[in-house]
Amino acid sequence: MSQKTILNDAHRALGAKMVDFGGWDMPISYGSQIEEHHQVRRDAGMFDVSHMTVVDLRGARVREFLRRLVANSVDKLQKSGKALYTCMLNQDGGVIDDLIVYFHDEEYFRLVVNAATRDKDLAWIGQQAAAFGVSVTERPELSMIAVQGPNAREKLIGLLREDDRARIGKLGKFVAGQAQTADGIELFVARTGYTGEDGFEVIVPEDRAVALWDALLAAGVKPAGLGARDTLRLEAGMNLYGQDMDDTVSPYEAALAWTVALDVDADGKPRDFIGRATLEAHKAGGAPRQMIGLVMDEKGVLRHGQKVLTAHGEGEILSGTFSPTLGKSIAFARVPAGEIALGAAGNVRVDIRGKEVPVRVVKFPFVRDGQAQDGVLG
Repeated sequence: MSQKTILNDAHRALGAKMVDFGGWDMPISYGSQIEEHHQVRRDAGMFDVSHMTVVDLRGARVREFLRRLVANSVDKLQKSGKALYTCMLNQDGGVIDDLIVYFHDEEYFRLVVNAATRDKDLAWIGQQAAAFGVSVTERPELSMIAVQGPNAREKLIGLLREDDRARIGKLGKFVAGQAQTADGIELFVARTGYTGEDGFEVIVPEDRAVALWDALLAAGVKPAGLGARDTLRLEAGMNLYGQDMDDTVSPYEAALAWTVALDVDADGKPRDFIGRATLEAHKAGGAPRQMIGLVMDEKGVLRHGQKVLTAHGEGEILSGTFSPTLGKSIAFARVPAGEIALGAAGNVRVDIRGKEVPVRVVKFPFVRDGQAQDGVLG
């Protein structure tokens, strides 16, 4: 039986179409996925992401532990509230999960990990933490609501008590802070998101999540389901774990080299994080595969699993969908390494029901700040 978030009844009361998502009963849409997509791009929408897993790490050696656990450098986190996106790798450099690390103080960091990878994540983190004396505590009593869109921050800030509004309004991107609503709901407000729009991801005690959801509705923030969340994040060039990467794929093969820090310790020795040897080899000699962005100008939809044909060999579509913002089908594909020219259709083709359809290779994100990026529309 699927698990339910505390907002399940609220979704059903709003007429949501519910689906199983990684073992959770979640809303795919509340009527029109495309309208929900445009709502987030043009105004403000909110998503129930309470299925995500919040994990608190505590101990005198927690920073040292994270320097070993993740591929990005937690030494970038020096001010309380600062956040970092990173990958957690296996010994072969494959991505166990992508996650966000939040810094509270030297003995307290917080992770937010994917729902579908919860069990393996907690097992891996716990196994690695033991040698550092770090406690690993899951926080199932917390819920999370993502408020996203050009007007999202203003609408959430309007619900806060007067004393917190200016401070939360000044939060930089990838920074979090504590706040309260005017009626006393305690919030952990992070200026992060998964849509390519500005906004917040808000962690709230589960027993106050419905009240916050209702307050956001009253403030004009409309609900959006997982369908819109998927088209928004793909337009924004953001990976989905399990579809665009997994534990057989390194960050260099998932266009996530920017999340890797091949840094050194204070003594000048390479930081010994798990999976580093594979990443050094990929950087030095090139990863065997690469992830590229595709746009199809012909009618039809690019979908996961379709064969991709290039001059260097065959690959496949990872995430693919119709982009409501662009009015075209877009996709990520993983193909053999090798230079592929951007632009003109024909350099790469996709096998759609036996027909080789030309597509254009473009840089991603496909959309930024609600607008098509250079070259995406041709």
